[in-house]
Amino acid sequence: MNYNKYQTLNLRAKIIDLLVKIQEGESLSTQLDQYLNQIPDRDKALFHELALGTLRQWYALKSACLPLIKTPIDNNTLHATLYLGLYQLIYTRIPAHAAISETVNAIKQLELGQFSALVNAILRQYTRAPDELTTAVQQAHALPSWLYKRLKNNWPEYLDDLTQQLRCSSSITLRINPRKITRSDYIKQLKEQQINASYGELSEQAIYLKSAVSIQSLPGFKEGFFSVQDEHAQLCGQILPNIDHKIVIDACAAPGGKTTHILERFTPQQLIAVDDSQSRLLRVTENLQRLQLDKQNFKIICDDATTWKNNQDVDLIILDAPCSATGVIRKHPDIKLLRKPSDIEKTVHLQQRILENLWPQIKIGGYLLYITCSILKAENVDQMVNFFEKNKNAKEEKLPKTWGIEQTYGRQLLPIQNVGDGFYYCLIKKVA
Repeated sequence: MNYNKYQTLNLRAKIIDLLVKIQEGESLSTQLDQYLNQIPDRDKALFHELALGTLRQWYALKSACLPLIKTPIDNNTLHATLYLGLYQLIYTRIPAHAAISETVNAIKQLELGQFSALVNAILRQYTRAPDELTTAVQQAHALPSWLYKRLKNNWPEYLDDLTQQLRCSSSITLRINPRKITRSDYIKQLKEQQINASYGELSEQAIYLKSAVSIQSLPGFKEGFFSVQDEHAQLCGQILPNIDHKIVIDACAAPGGKTTHILERFTPQQLIAVDDSQSRLLRVTENLQRLQLDKQNFKIICDDATTWKNNQDVDLIILDAPCSATGVIRKHPDIKLLRKPSDIEKTVHLQQRILENLWPQIKIGGYLLYITCSILKAENVDQMVNFFEKNKNAKEEKLPKTWGIEQTYGRQLLPIQNVGDGFYYCLIKKVA
């Protein structure tokens, strides 16, 4: 859209423009900051709430809206407008007349005035029967049908909890850098600034923030006192065997959460971070610099993990494998719109190719830690069943029973308790 034209749009029209881009396949993480940078500070919080809230409830709003459209209309802008309008009416305290007026004006500004009467009529229908439409939205599962079916098949006993959690946001979690400060001392600093926080229960470095804050304004941000990382993701550092003076590869390393965690806890002989995205690898460097971690024995390589070979065998490979990211939907609600069922089969095949390339590069007695942020068994335990069938020189190292759900191999964490996200871990030792 023309920049000058964009500046004349009201806030709802700008949100709709973003929602349409996501429907067309753009990622929220690559688009959101660009939009927020063009919006006055006073409107940023509302933009963020309405955009992410609409994405979180997208499929529930869709299920409620579709019966109200008598003739199906295939238009992404129209659907984004209706869902945004209905989200405001159900989930915010914005007065109904203001939400409807602003949303109708938005679709006119987007040069789709032919739909303004339809949008107005459907949103006003809510005001006549608010309880009925609110109930319809809240009772819907808010997931694409293919994902709902997979979760029902994979986790029938947890289905209600999963569908409820995957339509919510999640807490901001910090990982304290023990080379800079203790967790208890940092909690004290937060309390001195009236920032409500609590200790994580599973990770020794986790702190939960109880309210939304500006991360960069937190004490010690520039000094490298902490990183932002989900508590379940932080378990990687506690699972690892002692890798002091060992050779370690962090495969698919960007943006560097696990790389920096290793350097906070251990002193490897050499740590090699591999990723095929040059731009995302820049984040690894930036994070290392802010956290002021030792880079003397650290190397970054931009390459493809399906083919890259190290020049010597290694003691440990951490493979945070490409996956559907269905375990982190609370933080990235656009995943619901971006993922397709055909993606899962492709991802499983890609994971297999990476495993086949990396496993031979581990020394006998060395380890591979397989990780995903998925809650789909095809990418997790099923992948590991296939791996162990093919590799008789692999032995599973059992993980602590204090967290997660034991699988045939590995342990699965689900996003069902409003704490950490969905992660899968399997630690494998090469025995011959």
